[in-house]
Amino acid sequence: MRTFKTVFVTLAVCAVAAGIVGAGVIRAGWYDVGAISQHWKVSYKVMELVMRYSVRRQAQDIHPPPFTDTLVRRGMLVYRDHCVQCHGAPGVAPHAIGLSMQPLPGPLVHMMRKWKPEEVYWIVSNGIKMSGMPAWRYRLGAGDMWAVTALVARLPDMSPQDYAALRAVAERDNATASAAVERQIQTSVKRGKTAMPQYACQSCHIIPGIIGAQVQVGPKLEDYARRRYIAGYLPNTPANLAYWLRATQHVKPLSAMPELGVSEQDAADMAAYLLAGEEER
Repeated sequence: MRTFKTVFVTLAVCAVAAGIVGAGVIRAGWYDVGAISQHWKVSYKVMELVMRYSVRRQAQDIHPPPFTDTLVRRGMLVYRDHCVQCHGAPGVAPHAIGLSMQPLPGPLVHMMRKWKPEEVYWIVSNGIKMSGMPAWRYRLGAGDMWAVTALVARLPDMSPQDYAALRAVAERDNATASAAVERQIQTSVKRGKTAMPQYACQSCHIIPGIIGAQVQVGPKLEDYARRRYIAGYLPNTPANLAYWLRATQHVKPLSAMPELGVSEQDAADMAAYLLAGEEER
């Protein structure tokens, strides 16, 4: 019993002494928090262990989707835009911001040797305190975060040539998809210009590109994309504008603008026309 008390008192005294020494180090400002100097080895190890066990616990209920080639190519674009600046890639150096951080973000080519896919996803989503790693949850959708996780899973097997080739394929596919979307938008804008006179919009409004009398019944519809709100309170988005064109009296019962039975497709096209820039019309 006496031995137990001696051990307990000794440990308690050591803990108090360690606390006093730690407080003295902190109060004296001896620990250099500048990013020029590295962490002390013991502090680095402690933070690394805390991070590893924390991530393991927080990510235990996350289940990864299949990592398809399509998902990996999507992840390449996300990685290019948001990750390579700090982490680099096979054959690609980090930007100056990544090279100047402490702790160093480091390359991710070995990430899957230390972490499970669900843990990588959790890190991407939630970030890491006091490391410079941001939480992307409110900047990227879940699909993009899983996509970049899928890419990171492939990095250990990629040579610089493989990485460059995959990036070229991803950017080519993205350019093709963007061109298709742009063509669809242009077609929608043209359909909207044709649809507006069919609902006699120009009988109450002066509309850019639509020939009609110089009426003063309703407001002018020029520079509509610059307006923040529809009917004074509805955020000016394509979906909300299309809804306003179809359900005017539901949105604002006291409005003088009648409901004209605009179809869903016509409303979307007319909204696209009103929100398009002058060069798109």
